[in-house]
Amino acid sequence: MMAEGSVVRPSLDIPSKRAKVTKDQVVPDNKASTQEPTPPVFIRKLRKAAVGTGCDIRLRVSVAGFPKPSLAWYHNDNLLPPSEAQDSGGLWIRDCHTSDAGLYTCTATNEMGETSCSAVLAIMDLGEDTQIIWRRGVSPAAAFSELHS
Repeated sequence: MMAEGSVVRPSLDIPSKRAKVTKDQVVPDNKASTQEPTPPVFIRKLRKAAVGTGCDIRLRVSVAGFPKPSLAWYHNDNLLPPSEAQDSGGLWIRDCHTSDAGLYTCTATNEMGETSCSAVLAIMDLGEDTQIIWRRGVSPAAAFSELHS
């Protein structure tokens, strides 16, 4: 029987769970050569958003698939030309104008298939004379609705 408060120490002859690799062994990198091709799938889809004129916003996505899917962006069904504002994580829209409002669609494509997701971006033209006091729990879209009702 063990005394109260005594500590049980692990046995020193328990082997390590890590594989041991010597200098002469080469561990093959089979990940790239054995990965099965998979169609694109959105892990993070576009979400509706609202922003004021003059602001920057990033429409974020996350896509999985092998080979790595290519992304194409559309604004109101018009293909946006590739630019530095586009990357694998989303689309930056800088200095928003009311003309940037609308439906944004991201299409992910690889040799196994294609998928897309869409969301609406609302641009609030608050004007220079308008002052908004944001209340906790009120979304920008709701505040925008209150202004224009």
